[in-house]
Amino acid sequence: MLIKKILRQALEEDLGRGDVTSDAIVPRDSVGKASFISKSTGVLAGLPMAQQVLCLVDPNIVFTPLKQDGDRVHKGDVIATVTGNARSILAGERVALNLLQRLSGIATATQEAVEAAKPFNATITDTRKTTPGLRALEKYAVRVGGGKNHRFGLDDGVLIKDNHIEIAGSVEKAVKLAQERVGHMVRVEVEVENLAQVREAVAAEADVIMLDNMDPGTMSEAVDIIKGRAIVEASGGITPKQVSLVAATGVDVISLGWVTHSALPLDISLELQAH
Repeated sequence: MLIKKILRQALEEDLGRGDVTSDAIVPRDSVGKASFISKSTGVLAGLPMAQQVLCLVDPNIVFTPLKQDGDRVHKGDVIATVTGNARSILAGERVALNLLQRLSGIATATQEAVEAAKPFNATITDTRKTTPGLRALEKYAVRVGGGKNHRFGLDDGVLIKDNHIEIAGSVEKAVKLAQERVGHMVRVEVEVENLAQVREAVAAEADVIMLDNMDPGTMSEAVDIIKGRAIVEASGGITPKQVSLVAATGVDVISLGWVTHSALPLDISLELQAH
């Protein structure tokens, strides 16, 4: 239901009161066949959403996938074909392509990070740094790329950050307040910025300790201090190119906002032929 709502809103945004160009040029009964073609190499994600977009425009459109999400595509690969009313295909083209390119870019960047972390058994996750309104789709693309999802929203779990610590007075006080006020089924994670805070978090028995914006040397020291007493997460400005260096410190999880806020879209086109 959430996905369909997102797709409907995207179509409403783009279509407005109708496609004045196609209505002026393309005959009402014109039939076309189009192909989604990859123009670069990457991991495909968002194909079911592209199909839904076109079928929301016109339920009579025939969408034939030739690849599936998670497949690696290369320049020149035909990803899917679409047959139906030419006006309908053109009406849904841009939204379908925008989603397919965006989500495939996220999946591609995520897979790059996952492969870099694999030798060290570290898990790659996303963050809440997503495009407003598109979080469900972008987090789906992360999973397609082999990553895991962090919190979906603020109601998903406790993550104590610097502002919470400032208000509580210390890492230990913030952790204890959270432990007292949430149920035993909810993990408590705390973000720390230095080794003194790491020791506080360990003493407070936090479930997850996030090392925020630490250099690899300090991360290694933090891992030694924690000694398996909590899950260790690294975060803060990490890019896929830095993942190997971070994973080598021994952290359990690496969270990257980069994969959703900075990944480049995969280059994909839609080529239409009139019948």
